[in-house]
Amino acid sequence: MRVLLAWVVGVALQLQQTVLWTGSAYAACLLLSASLTLLALSGRRHGRARTLVWLLAALLAGGGSTGWRAALHAGQSLDTELENVNLQVTGRVAALPVRTAQGVRFEFEVERAEHEGRVVPVPPRLLLGWYRFPSPAREPSAQAGAGPPALVAGDRWQLTVRLKRPHGLANPHGFDRERWLWEQGVGATGSVRHGQRDPPPRHLASTAGFPLERARQRVDQAIADRVANSRNAGVLSALVVGNQSAIEREDWDIFRITGVAHLMAISGLHVTMFAWLAVAVVGWLWRRLARFWPGALLAVPTPWAAGVGGIALATLYALFSGWAVPSQRTVVMLAVVVGLRLHARQWPWPMVWLMAMVVVLWLDPWALMHPGFWLSFVAVGILFASDPGRSLPGAPADGTAAPPRWRQAVARGLGLLREQGVVTVALAPLTLMLFGQFSVVGLVANLVAIPWVTLLVTPLAMLGVIWSPLWDLAAWAVQVLGLWLQWLAGWPWSAVYRPITPWVMAVLAMLGGIVLVLRLPPVFRVAGCLMVWPVLFWTPERPPSGQFEMMAIDVGQGSAVLVRTARHSLLYDTGPRYSAHSDAGDRVVVPLLHALGVRLDKVVVSHSDSDHSGGMEAVRRAHPQAHWLSSFDERADRRCVAGQRWEWDGVRFEVLHPQPAHYGPDGRGMLSSNAMSCVLHVVAGEHSAWLGGDIDAANEVRLALDRPQMRATVLLAPHHGSHTSSSPVLLNTLQPTWVVVQAGHLNRFNHPSPRVLERYRQRGIPWVASGACGAAVWRSDEPGHMRCHRQERRRYWHHPGGSDGPPTDLMAP
Repeated sequence: MRVLLAWVVGVALQLQQTVLWTGSAYAACLLLSASLTLLALSGRRHGRARTLVWLLAALLAGGGSTGWRAALHAGQSLDTELENVNLQVTGRVAALPVRTAQGVRFEFEVERAEHEGRVVPVPPRLLLGWYRFPSPAREPSAQAGAGPPALVAGDRWQLTVRLKRPHGLANPHGFDRERWLWEQGVGATGSVRHGQRDPPPRHLASTAGFPLERARQRVDQAIADRVANSRNAGVLSALVVGNQSAIEREDWDIFRITGVAHLMAISGLHVTMFAWLAVAVVGWLWRRLARFWPGALLAVPTPWAAGVGGIALATLYALFSGWAVPSQRTVVMLAVVVGLRLHARQWPWPMVWLMAMVVVLWLDPWALMHPGFWLSFVAVGILFASDPGRSLPGAPADGTAAPPRWRQAVARGLGLLREQGVVTVALAPLTLMLFGQFSVVGLVANLVAIPWVTLLVTPLAMLGVIWSPLWDLAAWAVQVLGLWLQWLAGWPWSAVYRPITPWVMAVLAMLGGIVLVLRLPPVFRVAGCLMVWPVLFWTPERPPSGQFEMMAIDVGQGSAVLVRTARHSLLYDTGPRYSAHSDAGDRVVVPLLHALGVRLDKVVVSHSDSDHSGGMEAVRRAHPQAHWLSSFDERADRRCVAGQRWEWDGVRFEVLHPQPAHYGPDGRGMLSSNAMSCVLHVVAGEHSAWLGGDIDAANEVRLALDRPQMRATVLLAPHHGSHTSSSPVLLNTLQPTWVVVQAGHLNRFNHPSPRVLERYRQRGIPWVASGACGAAVWRSDEPGHMRCHRQERRRYWHHPGGSDGPPTDLMAP
């Protein structure tokens, strides 16, 4: 068992590398591991030295195999010269396409790629978006424009695309999209070009490739055609084919608040139930087959046929439903347990648990970085550890007489209640560590949802593949469950949000949660409470009195800045709207504020453009207590006007623009939307920050001439570094030590403008851009330092930076 654990540790250590070694270096690790294994096999039978040799060999094997696979994948990366240029690619749709309001997103397996008539190398697998013409960013409505055709998995196409290397937003405690793309084997992302000047996409042929994905797509489409309610259809699609993107955002919020999100995809419980049913059905059929072919039982005994056949069907079911980590873990555990039973053996549960972990990581080493991996394995481990006498699935009975059925039912009900209580208590610290959220109503919700989904919804949804009217019953069951969960989610204290703690404290709390549910003396339970206590009352460090911290959040092509003093918080802009159903407020800003434990006191929205105001409603719902200021509000008390001042914890805030005369009698702005941008100046002693939205050069010059003595240590580049802003007069007046540019990676506006960057260089002003820096953090008590989240948390699968900057030295000269 120690050897298996050493292999897992080797994988974990390799995943912490910021830069990959060469493939030959990892090959040397594997060669050394093989040599050590031969040495251990040929050495003495016992001894510490031999044990250490085994452990070192396993450690090198885990790290070397993961690194070698990573080096192979990295060697297929997209050349920077091929980014953002038109390429003609030929290949096949490689997975179930995902339809959105803007178009369709799909994986594409490349057979050939050309640029200007010459063959060029591109990664073998791409993630492409085929959006409505001309582009979703310019589309006034989701209905306008020509939508993409119906794509089918396995079909061959010739497409004109523009690609870029995988890149995602980089914020504290945020989703690592680059790791997810790496794990999926995607080497580049991009969009299909289908404008008037582009060669039209060509459907070349329908092929028999990717039959499993084609089957999943047919079932997914059949569910959508049969079930009129899209929300119910989305849940059924997730349960049958693993299409979790079909579940609407509002439903995911309810599932997370009530703690039942694990049920809305194929979980280990679903696979176990299916495997149990498959074993029973295969065994029954095999015994019936003996009537016509008696030799079948002699060739393959019924237990073997039922066990192997059941596990094979469960594996197909897990593959058909998306092959998620919980499904992988369950299939491996069931295979090990059934194999041991067929050979009349039984391993200790830690060995089965660890063996399943090794196999899952062998299939996908990067799953170790996925929250679902830890939730799945820790939950199963806790259940076994808290009940050492627990039988593994399929374990043989002890031969004693069975109690009455009513007692069995009561015992199973009490067992379910105990198991759910154990998992809820033990996983609470882990959930807080991973998501900064814990569902208070999770125990009550799961007691109803687990049997409802497992015994009613999922079987009906799966049988609907054979007889589609059953999907109507399944949809009704989903709707009933949704009403119950919606009622629970509406409770004032349905979920508790706490700041995400440092990992050392979180691990200590997780161990405390495990101690609480183990069968230990009361004194140990008290110790477990003490280990959990700090997580519940920990608060992140804030700037001292008289100082402030500014975080330019990475929201893509848009703006959102968090300013914190010792006891107060202000949000300047709320990020862009990505689509009709998605915005940065909901996806980025609000989760980040929860993770940091921030309660907003004031929100300033510079102007009405959607790249600055797109997340307003999500922020308003999450922080109803905040006071709002903007340049487009109908209420006079919520308009930003030059001269407004307030002070928090020794830090002064002042609105510099717009002037009262810039508002008309009806309260509407008299200037353009950009020119109406609220300009905020934040001052702490000798250091300050100047936040100007999308203000234009003319108003920059006016503000600079009105206050020639004004200085700013940090300048938020106006209009994302556009050539229409960052005027020489403003730069000469403010004389910033730093400039932060909030702009999307390789955005279509070419922000920041080369002309503006040249102005920064001429004045010796270091700058950072969110595309390469991620979230940029600056503190007034450390004015010479700029922290970039992307660089602080870099791993080898992350985008290397490049054209976006930032400077290599993040200390001001």
